[in-house]
Amino acid sequence: MFRKVHIRLTLLCAGITAVIMIIMSLCYLYVSESGLYRNQFQSFQNDIKTITTNLEQQSVISMEWLSKMEAQGSYLFYVLDGGVPFLYNQLSDTKDNSTRSLLLEECRNVYQNLDTTASSAQSDSSYVSTHVEFEFVSESADAKYYGSVISMGKYTSSLEIIVLSSLRVLEQQILEQRFHFFLIDLAAILLLTVFSWIFTGILLRPIMENHRKQTQFVASASHELRTPLAVILSAAECCKSAPPEKQDGFLKTINQEGLRMSALVNDMLTLSGSDNQRFSVRPRPIELDTLLMNSYEAFDPLARDKSITLSVSLPQKALPLCSADPERISQVLSILLHNAISYTPEHGRIELSVWHKKEHFYLSVKDNGIGISDHDKKKIFDRFYRVEKSRSTKEHFGLGLSIAYEIVKAHGGNIQVTDAEGGGSVFTIIL
Repeated sequence: MFRKVHIRLTLLCAGITAVIMIIMSLCYLYVSESGLYRNQFQSFQNDIKTITTNLEQQSVISMEWLSKMEAQGSYLFYVLDGGVPFLYNQLSDTKDNSTRSLLLEECRNVYQNLDTTASSAQSDSSYVSTHVEFEFVSESADAKYYGSVISMGKYTSSLEIIVLSSLRVLEQQILEQRFHFFLIDLAAILLLTVFSWIFTGILLRPIMENHRKQTQFVASASHELRTPLAVILSAAECCKSAPPEKQDGFLKTINQEGLRMSALVNDMLTLSGSDNQRFSVRPRPIELDTLLMNSYEAFDPLARDKSITLSVSLPQKALPLCSADPERISQVLSILLHNAISYTPEHGRIELSVWHKKEHFYLSVKDNGIGISDHDKKKIFDRFYRVEKSRSTKEHFGLGLSIAYEIVKAHGGNIQVTDAEGGGSVFTIIL
């Protein structure tokens, strides 16, 4: 299930980013290509102005000058004097053996269909000249051209010069630019896909872990509930056919298992409230040393019944008030003390202590019991987790430390477990 979600999120993330990147690339190419065409056309217009000025200053147009101008600007010239083509054009047509005449004729047809006011150039010469620049597509050459028609008149003679500039070089440059952008976008999309796969995997990791824990929680809760329920049903069935003097024993068993099931359900409801952000914590200024003494007095009889020495260590100076929920902190201490008494052997020792350092309060429960391995320390606060040595203890469901952890976390604090000197464990609450 999560693999499909991972793939879909990767495609969604990479796809949206790729679409945005492609749109931005197309916009840039459009602006860039428009600028290239505009600059090329402006350059062509400037060259035409220069050519027109040179023509006005010449009394004779030589074939050498035309060849030189064509070579310098990669232009094509077609000159008509009074409607008669120059010999230069006829020689060029024969030499090139091409469709040059057709190309120039297409240019003239486009010019004649233009509805444009020609720009005029005035100079010190007696010429009156005009020139018009335009773009057209040649069907014979299958290419785009910039064309210009220069009309010059002197006395009764008229001169018409057609200048063509091919856009093949510019189009090749634009194609190369598009190809480079295609390669860049393709590489970027591949990198985005890899990044999206890693990124969405990181995002899904806590969800997958939470789903795993939830599944494990449901399975563990079902197992824990099934055991007392089976005992209750079995005792109820036996109670039906048992003589009256034995029914009290079965009823006692039903009551014990019912209380055990009730405690488990209450613990699960507490954790459920924590998960749904409905964990009630009502902090107020309290004296932690008094709270610790109350816990000591409540558990001292239970510790004596197991021949365990329970002691308390208080600082010499009075502690400042701590903002916390006294009932919830007492609940945490009860969980820690109950565990310590359960897993500390007879004639063992449990020590309670509290101190204040800088801006933090510390409450610790230290015992010399069976201790906790480094492997178990990492999982000790997980729900329904119990070390192997304690799995046979019916009073513990593996939820107590999870509840203690959630309570301390709701206070903005932390709870840690370390090894005690000489064996055992030390649980420290930091508020």
